Amino acid sequence: MNKELLQQAEERLGYPFRNPALLEEALIHSSWANSRLASNERLEFLGDAVLGLLICQCLYERFPDYLEGDLTKLKSVLVSRKICAQIARTLGLLDFIQVGKGTNGSRALNGSIAAGTLEAVLAAIYLDGGFSAAEQFVRKHFGPYLEAADAQDHLENFKSILQQYSQRHLNATPSYRLLDEKGPDHNKCFEVCAVVGQRMFSSAWGATKKEAEQRAALKALIELGVLQDEGDWPAELPGH
Repeated sequence: MNKELLQQAEERLGYPFRNPALLEEALIHSSWANSRLASNERLEFLGDAVLGLLICQCLYERFPDYLEGDLTKLKSVLVSRKICAQIARTLGLLDFIQVGKGTNGSRALNGSIAAGTLEAVLAAIYLDGGFSAAEQFVRKHFGPYLEAADAQDHLENFKSILQQYSQRHLNATPSYRLLDEKGPDHNKCFEVCAVVGQRMFSSAWGATKKEAEQRAALKALIELGVLQDEGDWPAELPGH
């Protein structure tokens, strides 16, 4: 790869390499290289570990009240091939990846190859600039996905939060009681309330029983003082 093209890649990444040879190696797919040792596979291996560590650190700092299972769920989303490929495409890495003729234009280029290249690039940044440079890169480019994953996970886990709180502080496990349902079979809505021990909380309506249970759990969490007023939350809960 010529010097001008490498400089363009550095500009896209927002990171100037002291050793551009690392970046060049990170952009060479095995279908292009004379041997797999000459490709970015070793960097991809290292980058996968660096990314996992940095994402874990971000999650550990951001969510001090999340249990291991919740953190693991978020991590699996953030380090997925899908997210890595999306970031690679956003950065325009596909313009610089060196692939063989049979691979160019394939579905893999936009998916697994793009994702692997991003991991290799992260490893190259880590080797070139150290942990702080790699951390800055991850926080900048994975930050929006971290926030989106937080919002989606949080909204979909009011029941999980209520269960954890109830078991820890109330020595009880929540249950949900169906109080009413309205509408024709194809367009029903349901009224549900959460019950913890002997206490019944305010009911909530939802287009499905699951959605109603999530809303009921939210009301319970608000009444318990665990979460703030319901007006702070969106009218619709995604994923149900």
